[in-house]
Amino acid sequence: MNDPVPMKAIRHLAAASLCLGLAAPLAAQEPPAQLPGLGVDRDGVSVLGVSSGGYMATQLAVAWPERFAGLGVAAAGPWACARGSLGLALGQCMATRRGMPDPAELQNRYQGYRQRELVGDPEALAELRVFVWHGAKDETVTPSLGRALAEQFRDWLASPDDQLRFVESEEAGHGWPLAAPPGTPVDALADCRAGGGTHLLACDLDIAGEMLGWLHGDLEPPEPGEPRGELVRFDQSDFDARGLGDTGYLFVPTGCEDGGCELSVALHGCAMDVEQIDEAFVRHSGLNEWAAANRRVVLYPQAETSLPNPQGCWDWWGFAESTWQLDPLHDSRQGSQTGALMAMIERLQQAPDTN
Repeated sequence: MNDPVPMKAIRHLAAASLCLGLAAPLAAQEPPAQLPGLGVDRDGVSVLGVSSGGYMATQLAVAWPERFAGLGVAAAGPWACARGSLGLALGQCMATRRGMPDPAELQNRYQGYRQRELVGDPEALAELRVFVWHGAKDETVTPSLGRALAEQFRDWLASPDDQLRFVESEEAGHGWPLAAPPGTPVDALADCRAGGGTHLLACDLDIAGEMLGWLHGDLEPPEPGEPRGELVRFDQSDFDARGLGDTGYLFVPTGCEDGGCELSVALHGCAMDVEQIDEAFVRHSGLNEWAAANRRVVLYPQAETSLPNPQGCWDWWGFAESTWQLDPLHDSRQGSQTGALMAMIERLQQAPDTN
């Protein structure tokens, strides 16, 4: 792995970015720079995700609970639901025509992983703060699966009444709900109930603020207008794993270049990567506004489409491991994508070079 980019190169990284204005034509973009060390706080990290990104966020939090303060999940089901099987992913973890996942079987998988040190310490897991959201009209991931995820964490958390919040929105479908501020492009939004398109649901629900507020306490509200900071592209090739795209995104609030800010990792869902919906999620999720107001860097890693993964999903059923593992360990510390994502976090936690 290459050394982190010197902080004097942050200007080049910003110049190579798409910033916060209109996207430059792809042909005119400079190659993305390396992901920089930003000296982000190691104690205030949260991981958030929607759909397949929600499944992946949970995999990260269970594998490395001591590295996270909070977990936020939208439109996804319980940890290890697919257990390395595409058939289970489709038939029991999206639709439930094969029945609901068996909590005892999932707990047995967890205990087996724990004995092999493939997941983190249960005491660290018990200290997480967790926010789970699901749309009651979700026809992609059955709403009962979101409830199952909440119940799974209710059994794991030390004080679930204080640490866990579950929200189900009656008229919402599948996706990431938001309260779009004035100026949000119409084509960046999807119908609250029907979903589709960008999967950014115009539900008049600021899920970004709800999640971050629950996970990190009272936050300063966003200021009107565009968030103060830079949205930059970075080269993901340093973090090689099957299914990762070439380029990721990073929102750096003004003043965070020299360290001391906190970090949230935001994982898009299937069909929500930049290849398929351009920059809709990385620009209009609502996370950047809250991040700018509260000195919080946002990392937007990107998955890619491929023959085994045509929708550009994060690996929550084992496709990235199945070519060499009979029992894929994608949902453990040995998962190739989980390892790559943790390496990105570690890079951002390295001290900035201010020379």
